[in-house]
Amino acid sequence: MTGRRTERRRWFGPAVVLGVAGTGLAALAGGKPWGAPDGQAGSTLVDKSGGHVPLAAALGLVGLACWGVLLVTRGRLRRAVAALSALVAVGLVTTAVVGRSSALDSARNATVDLGRTPAGVHTTAWWYVALVAAVLALFSAAIAVRYVPDWPEMGKRYDAPTATTAAPDPADQENVDLWRAIDQGRDPTDTTDP
Repeated sequence: MTGRRTERRRWFGPAVVLGVAGTGLAALAGGKPWGAPDGQAGSTLVDKSGGHVPLAAALGLVGLACWGVLLVTRGRLRRAVAALSALVAVGLVTTAVVGRSSALDSARNATVDLGRTPAGVHTTAWWYVALVAAVLALFSAAIAVRYVPDWPEMGKRYDAPTATTAAPDPADQENVDLWRAIDQGRDPTDTTDP
């Protein structure tokens, strides 16, 4: 059992790196045009929003946030966030596949031809970046959903402090008393000071 768990833990680093890289690249590529007019003389993109697919950028940012949350949570919440990252990654792949024709249509509608035949449009390199990034995000999210229960977790010392009913540690209380004395302008090492 420990060998299997160790094998699953080996996927932690690569999956996080691929997940962050995939979702980050998808967010970047989603903000760039996926369709642009062909390089014909007299053709110009009159609407600068033409050829963009903003949904890809939004999903990329949500996926990036999921990886950040996945690193700092434990238990059921962590599993739920891994499932959400997989759902977002499926959305990224779908957006990349469906969004290509939408981006080309948008670029075509935003392009005006100055006295020539209708301008053609082409897919830019950003669409390919978005597609590869979406596939990376999906692959890493699938790994996370499968192996997240065995991945290392942050220690409880990073949790927010909670109200405890136990008596405070005397050493901690002594440190607090020393700092209070300094704040009040008293020398904590002076035994004659009341």
